[in-house]
Amino acid sequence: MKLFIAILCFGCALSGRAATESQWIQTLQASPASAVLVGGQMADSNAVVVTRAWNGAVCTSTVVNRGQTPVRLARVDLFDFNHGLPGSTPFYGEAFQMLAQNGGTLAAPEDWGSYSDRKHYLIEEPEGLRTVHGMMLLRPVGADQILLGFGSCRRFDGRISFDAKRLLISLDCEGLELAPGERWQLEEFFCEAGPKRETLLNDLGARIGKNHPRRTGFKTPPIGWCSWYCFGPQVTEADIRRNLDWIATNAPQLRYIQIDDGYQPWMGDWLETGKSFGGDIKPVLREIRERGFEPAIWVAPFIASPQSKLFHDHPDWFVMDAKGQPLRSDKVGFGGWRQGPWYALDGTNPHAQKFLEHLFRTMREKWGCTYFKLDANYWGALSHGHFHDPRATRIEAYRRGMEAILRGAGDAFILGCNQPMWPSLGLLDGTRSSNDIKRDWSAIRDIGRQNLLRGWENGRLWWNDPDCALLSPGRVINSSGQLVDGFDVNAKGLPLNEVIFHATTVHASGGAMFSSDDLPTLSPERVAMLRKLIPPTGRAASFADETLIVGRTPTGTGEFLYLFNWGDTPVERVVTLPHNVELTNYWTGESLGQHEREYRVPSLPPHTALLLQATRQPETSKVTILKSGHLSGR
Repeated sequence: MKLFIAILCFGCALSGRAATESQWIQTLQASPASAVLVGGQMADSNAVVVTRAWNGAVCTSTVVNRGQTPVRLARVDLFDFNHGLPGSTPFYGEAFQMLAQNGGTLAAPEDWGSYSDRKHYLIEEPEGLRTVHGMMLLRPVGADQILLGFGSCRRFDGRISFDAKRLLISLDCEGLELAPGERWQLEEFFCEAGPKRETLLNDLGARIGKNHPRRTGFKTPPIGWCSWYCFGPQVTEADIRRNLDWIATNAPQLRYIQIDDGYQPWMGDWLETGKSFGGDIKPVLREIRERGFEPAIWVAPFIASPQSKLFHDHPDWFVMDAKGQPLRSDKVGFGGWRQGPWYALDGTNPHAQKFLEHLFRTMREKWGCTYFKLDANYWGALSHGHFHDPRATRIEAYRRGMEAILRGAGDAFILGCNQPMWPSLGLLDGTRSSNDIKRDWSAIRDIGRQNLLRGWENGRLWWNDPDCALLSPGRVINSSGQLVDGFDVNAKGLPLNEVIFHATTVHASGGAMFSSDDLPTLSPERVAMLRKLIPPTGRAASFADETLIVGRTPTGTGEFLYLFNWGDTPVERVVTLPHNVELTNYWTGESLGQHEREYRVPSLPPHTALLLQATRQPETSKVTILKSGHLSGR
């Protein structure tokens, strides 16, 4: 309740109105909670009753049908009020699926990330309001930050919708029927205000952890090598073996050897091998295991191509449309990036659940895979579908399908990619926190931001996967010395400062570290950089706000300092130092001397990052002055 009072206080103060605490509480209590029927009409508040109960920053709620007839609910509105904040208030908000993020200001919101919920996946927004999912962090100028978030996602998608004046916090009920006398427990809502972004996100993470305990099988982030960014779908057994030879001699810490997309003949037919690997992938996986490494594999478990044997033989296992036919995903959103349009397995169908469990048990026990990179998980929560269980939401369908996968996969590491974010809580060991990396500056910049904005999730909800470290200079050559046709053929190579920038964002993520270069071709200098990424810190850098200018990660003897210039012109960067410290350029090993109070970089060039290792020193009045223009890695 204190947070809502604070929100209303902000609104009153910023609008110039004087208000007493009593008025704030009255306004808060008047913020309506209601149910909206399919078709858009408000439900009779005497028949369909929404209750809310606050305990500190946590609100629990229910909806009950006290009427005599069933009703179909489109959504439950927990709170709906004029927020009173200036339209210029910056914010950050999560998306329903991993490839999107939201930022900008309340009056001028922006689609961040790679593929927006509303434009690419065509996810509806209540009443045409811009909508974020799961959480929203507001930064009123000159005031405490405000965090709004959902601490659970078991059945309903929690949404925060807004414009320059209004804030609508609702749960998507997907048109389900609420019978007379029936009561639904809704998702937990969390609200808090305070001066520090990191503290607020920590508190939200703690609430999520109580509702969705984190999987505990892996105490450190995974480390490995991935075939995708050096060989794409044309990877061969010779490519794998040549890199495995190099890893065994030069970097045995790269424990997981992951074969990515391309081995299967069609999406859905995961236990078959197409033309790759001589028609049988199992000998390659067996060799990886016999040489002391862990076989890892890419699977998109919820989708199937129309040409696949799975779809041809079992169309009744899939999400249906209103006519009882398998639902083509391109009819309700994005149809898939290859071998589409995709169809989505119905996670509530017992046959589909048995298939998923059998698939992963086979890959785990017979193929020996101990790491699964799951992709296209979003399709497991496809909207506008009809499920085998007519009372299930798409959140429940996805979670039931994932539970079947976990039963089959046993003790393997489970990574989610292109996954629905909040519906995946408690189900994954790791999640990709960005789109696919590419060897060009725009991708390095945008994907770096995606990863660092989600840094608070790393080690709290799961291990973040910032995607692979790409340290080679550019174009992709296969084991025969030929340019890989159609895969990254436009890569022109990266200057050293942009490679260092990319490596610094990977280090700052604190999460998984997978290389995806053709390792035998790396220069000694790039090999040295790769070794400095091993092992990951396990803790993401914290930032004051979403500008991501200066980040910090504590260490046993001091901290790592991350200074970024995301722009196209030189900038000054200043970092405060709570102790007298010895500063070292992490990538070059160059000592920058002892400093206290602050470290100033007068002109950090464009597209450049500086990663400093600060080691605490005995207190002294001696300070080494930074020479103007003194930079590393240039």
